[in-house]
Amino acid sequence: MIKPVTQHAGHELIFETRRPGFTDITGEINAWLASEGVHDGLLTLFIAHTSASLTIQENADPDVLHDLTDALERIAPRGHTYRHSLEGSDDMPAHIKAMVTSTSLSVPVQGGRMALGTWQGVYLVEHRDAPHRRRVVLTFLGTVSGE
Repeated sequence: MIKPVTQHAGHELIFETRRPGFTDITGEINAWLASEGVHDGLLTLFIAHTSASLTIQENADPDVLHDLTDALERIAPRGHTYRHSLEGSDDMPAHIKAMVTSTSLSVPVQGGRMALGTWQGVYLVEHRDAPHRRRVVLTFLGTVSGE
């Protein structure tokens, strides 16, 4: 007889970004969940940076991501004069964009996969112009199969 066992698991994923924009990281996250043999629980994702963020958004029409990029640029334009400019003209706008999006997400896991809607994906959002190495920390708490 198989009985559920509660498990806590953690992992880090590293992503190399090339420019501002959205990187779909759904597949890498689901692959890690599968490798852990998880069933049901809660997954927390955290990006350990102040100029990049995480979001759940539509994964079907790429125009959505382009429109979101344009909207974020209107909220925090690069051409504005900011007090904080030591790291370049794109740094303070990146901090603002990360603040209005999210650095942490909680996603239910059902049957070993994130319980996302049909048209949803998890995205790393890069807000800086230069390439960066971004670290996303994953923490799962829930059940796995045990004997």
